[in-house]
Amino acid sequence: MLSVVVPIHNEEPSILPLYDRLTAVLERLRKPYEIIFTDDASTDRSFDLLANLVETDHRLKVIRLRRNFGQTAALAAGFDEAQGNIIISLDGDLQHAPEDIPALLEKIEEGYDIASGWRKNRLDNAVTRKIPSRIANWMMAKVSGVELRDFGTTFKAYRAEILKDVNLYGELHRFIPALAAFYGARVAEVPIRNLPRAAGGSHYGLGRTFRVMFDIFTIWFLLKYFTRPMHFFGKWGLITAGFGGATLFGLAVEKILTGRDLIAEHGPLMVLAALALVTGVILFCTGLLGEVLTRTYFESQGRRIYAVREIRTRREPQVADGAHGGR
Repeated sequence: MLSVVVPIHNEEPSILPLYDRLTAVLERLRKPYEIIFTDDASTDRSFDLLANLVETDHRLKVIRLRRNFGQTAALAAGFDEAQGNIIISLDGDLQHAPEDIPALLEKIEEGYDIASGWRKNRLDNAVTRKIPSRIANWMMAKVSGVELRDFGTTFKAYRAEILKDVNLYGELHRFIPALAAFYGARVAEVPIRNLPRAAGGSHYGLGRTFRVMFDIFTIWFLLKYFTRPMHFFGKWGLITAGFGGATLFGLAVEKILTGRDLIAEHGPLMVLAALALVTGVILFCTGLLGEVLTRTYFESQGRRIYAVREIRTRREPQVADGAHGGR
């Protein structure tokens, strides 16, 4: 069984064409399937259109989140509800061609656990999207050891059991292949078409680049040091303590041998340098520690990173409970 997960946020003009093209492709595959739309608190008529579609198609499910939690949370909500053995995710703005789904499934049938789309010919602005994306993808490949040229696209196919090992939070949905590879998943890359948006504008800007960079460092830390953080913190601790200890020892020796007033001669500069170094290390390590604590919180408590307002489907009536535990 196939599950297709589509996060939606203010995609009213694209919903009906996307639904028609999705169902046409899935029908030709001759496999049981379901389509799950996650409405991330749209302010247009997106949910109304989806709610109407549910009344005519028992294979369709619509999840409505209580507020705008972001794309990662919207995908996580869809993954949690998916019942298929293979889960496919794609954007709802028609920049991903549903007709490329069979190409992704071919890689899964070859034995891969994840088939990741590669926008070989991107239509985005070179300065604000293409160049930053290439840099980020290169960095991510080096950090994770997963040789993909396009981590950022949502268009991917997964074996369902692989997603059970990956807990999503923040904006880490684009790095699922790297996180899954940590648990031994086999990842393949498949060229896909990158189409112009049917309507509206992109939800992302140049400021997203900085968030991606932060996420890359987070992934690097989690993959390399998550189970042995002392290898990271201990190294910086030794460097900082060694620098401070050596400096103090040198000053003490100079004071004994020369009797100079070192505070008067070098005091401000020494204090400023030491303060900047220690403060920088503390802030840096605090940020990393916060990432680890966040991950531990969600996984150990079984807490979700989203809250569902309602779920529409013809299969069975369901009442959403945003407070109960989950993935």
